[in-house]
Amino acid sequence: MHNNRNNVSVGIEAVYTCPMHPSVKKPAPGRCPACGMELIKKEVRGSHQKHKMQEVSHKDHEAAMTDPEMAKEMERDMRRRFWVSFLLSIPIFFYSPVGVNFFNIHLPVLIPNSWLLLILTTPIVFWTGSIFISGTYYSLKAKKLNMSVLIATGVLSAYIFSVLLTFISPDSETFYEAAAFLVTFVLFGHWMEMRSRRGTSDALRALFDLVPPQAKIIRDGKEISVPTAEIVKGDMVVLKPGDKVPVDGEIIEGESSIDESLVTGESIPVSKSTGAKVIGGSVNQTGTVRFKATQVGSETVLAQIIKMVETAQNSKAPGQRIADKAASYLVIVAIGSGLLAFFGWYVLAGATFLTALTFAVSTIVIACPDALGLATPTAVAVGTGIGAKHNILIKDAMTLENVSKLNAIVLDKTGTLTEGKPKVTNVVAFNGFTEDDILRYEASIEASSNHPLAKAIIEEAAKRKTMVESIEKFESVAGYGIKAMIFGKEILAGKEKFLTDKKIDITEAAASLDKLASEGKTLSLLAVDGKLAGVVAVADIVKPTAKKAVASLKDIGIEVAMITGDHQKVANIVGGELGIDRVFAEVLPEDKVKYVKKLQDEGKFVAMVGDGINDAPALAQADIGIAIGAGTDVAIETGNVVLMKSDPYDIVAAIRLSKATVVKMKQNLFWAAIYNLLAIPVAAGVFYNSLGWSLRPEISALLMSASSIIVATNAVLLKRVESRLKI
Repeated sequence: MHNNRNNVSVGIEAVYTCPMHPSVKKPAPGRCPACGMELIKKEVRGSHQKHKMQEVSHKDHEAAMTDPEMAKEMERDMRRRFWVSFLLSIPIFFYSPVGVNFFNIHLPVLIPNSWLLLILTTPIVFWTGSIFISGTYYSLKAKKLNMSVLIATGVLSAYIFSVLLTFISPDSETFYEAAAFLVTFVLFGHWMEMRSRRGTSDALRALFDLVPPQAKIIRDGKEISVPTAEIVKGDMVVLKPGDKVPVDGEIIEGESSIDESLVTGESIPVSKSTGAKVIGGSVNQTGTVRFKATQVGSETVLAQIIKMVETAQNSKAPGQRIADKAASYLVIVAIGSGLLAFFGWYVLAGATFLTALTFAVSTIVIACPDALGLATPTAVAVGTGIGAKHNILIKDAMTLENVSKLNAIVLDKTGTLTEGKPKVTNVVAFNGFTEDDILRYEASIEASSNHPLAKAIIEEAAKRKTMVESIEKFESVAGYGIKAMIFGKEILAGKEKFLTDKKIDITEAAASLDKLASEGKTLSLLAVDGKLAGVVAVADIVKPTAKKAVASLKDIGIEVAMITGDHQKVANIVGGELGIDRVFAEVLPEDKVKYVKKLQDEGKFVAMVGDGINDAPALAQADIGIAIGAGTDVAIETGNVVLMKSDPYDIVAAIRLSKATVVKMKQNLFWAAIYNLLAIPVAAGVFYNSLGWSLRPEISALLMSASSIIVATNAVLLKRVESRLKI
């Protein structure tokens, strides 16, 4: 089900929700990521009303990432819980054994310290920290061991033992500050995580806002305004200058210029007329048009883009699966270490009960794998968010991680490295004729032709504002050229052989023809009344950033190959211009997959870059399929990565983003793991007798949470890579 709060599909849809966590909504059966309970199927009617955040006892991170509003609410909730805990923790610190004994703070007291600490700590444990306790309940109910279990274990062990000591011996040292600090520091880490995730959801929120809440449609012959969510397939939608396109469709009437930059990244507005497709979220600029709605709700291109970004941010990278498994084992390790620490000190070393308990609680507290759980999700969320902001859509976390492994890339020529449509590159005049004469005659005669070059010549004439003349006696000679009469003059246009067969002397143009042909350009020679007038050269021109993209790919150690159906000579010319050494030419679309497999058989990790239409099999065969070009359903379906701007340099940007994200993942996993590996034996007192090293529970809580804060902050620093994504 599409989550767009302005434009969800109309009618009855199935959604699966958790009975304990209503915020969790899934389009398919499964289990709740928060508590593990089986999701229940519900049928809901599509609505255009803004989604309202429901208060739930235990909000989960995944649900926050699938709803920008929830991400914002979760950040507010974590911030509120943190500040309450922090403010209560200040007097707790002053009245704690650490404040009194180590910092010599002596504040006036009305009741015994332990009772005062009990009163101040209880709301921290059972209100601000309730998310960990309720999370533990549902996790254990689902027979899972996770971060919540260990945090709750550390908090409750420190709190419960302190309560027992308060009732048994009010003058004894307690661990209330450890329980309070643990909750406070973990909440701060989660707040920082929510901030980083909320930042990545800004890209989604911007996409949501592209869809207008209202649209004008024709019903029963009248123009009415309806909520966008109520548009159904077949509705006639009216677009006036300045209107946003509400859904995808096909223009039935009118002409206009439409700005699709917010959806596709293309900066130049696109001229649209009858039969052209429009994309929801784009902006109508000049004329008034009517179009038939063909895709609505979750079927629109924009909805699929949003879904892709959501899926990527919620998916797990291979590194995260390892971290999740390690975290579950760490729960056992931490609790086991705590018990061993208590047994070793109390039974074997003969320490006091309080000393043994202090080491045990410290061990459990510092072993919380909070940072391990945040290590890769925060990096993935930030990385995919940055990609979406720059029109680079990465389908899942595994792709984000695997793109960094690429060592070979196959680039389709047409539409990827070149513009994908022929354009006039040269106009050369002879025998007293001018370039304007050549284009006027060529455009006039080509207007009645269906030759692929005709459109390019006509477009060039229009660009130069060249007048097109009326013609007579038009005749097409298949495979050679065309002829017609203009103002009584016989005009011939076509291949070199077409003119020489008519006994027209072209020796004056020989040097120019050889030069243009050697550049791989297609030529149309023009003759007027039996005399050579000029030549028009047409080519599928290379995109401005293609050469820079190829050079950058080589610089980062990636082998670049080009594949095309063009003649070998033309392919070699384009390959040489771009600096590509390995060129596969005269390849049929269905055979492209063989060349991708050939590189894979050489032991390479291969990406295929194509337009997502005739390249679909090759995109699927490649280790990473990169669809370049926006607006096609096939591109979105077949590519692991979709480059919306059709800019080849975005391939480099995607690889750099992937490499930077993987570096952050590894850094985060290191920080998360190193704390546990080094701190557990110190907290357990292994080095106490030999080196005098020890950690009180509250210091353990601080150090444990510091790793979470470092991980969240480090992930946010990934945004620095943005400057390297541009040329």
